[in-house]
Amino acid sequence: MLFKLIIFWLNGRLSTAHRGSSRNMKLIIAIIQPSKLESVKEALTDVEVVRLTVMDCQGFGRQKGQTEFYRGREIAVNLLRKVQLQIGVNDEFVEPTINAIINAAKTGDEGEIGDGKIFVIPLEDCVRIRTGERGGDAI
Repeated sequence: MLFKLIIFWLNGRLSTAHRGSSRNMKLIIAIIQPSKLESVKEALTDVEVVRLTVMDCQGFGRQKGQTEFYRGREIAVNLLRKVQLQIGVNDEFVEPTINAIINAAKTGDEGEIGDGKIFVIPLEDCVRIRTGERGGDAI
């Protein structure tokens, strides 16, 4: 299959016709405590990150679930409720986004087991459905 790649020089940056601008993009996935969602949203707004997707999820790590009583019997709850944030950002926003999440989601000064995790993944492309913009301009 022959694939043509058209390269343009725009504003001193090399970009491709099918990707928009050449800015590198990352997908930041954060798993946090549900009680920390509002403070994380506020912290992200403070660093000018105003677009995110929020999903309820369940999981466990070092916490290994918890024990609860149901009808007088002790049962193990292996999966704990968490909130997953997905945030697409250009490279210059990666560190401010990570720092905002850490500062807002951490319990106390030292943090606690179960505060969450942050994953940073390369983002190949982004397309704004309404306009068809691609790449970093679409984020």
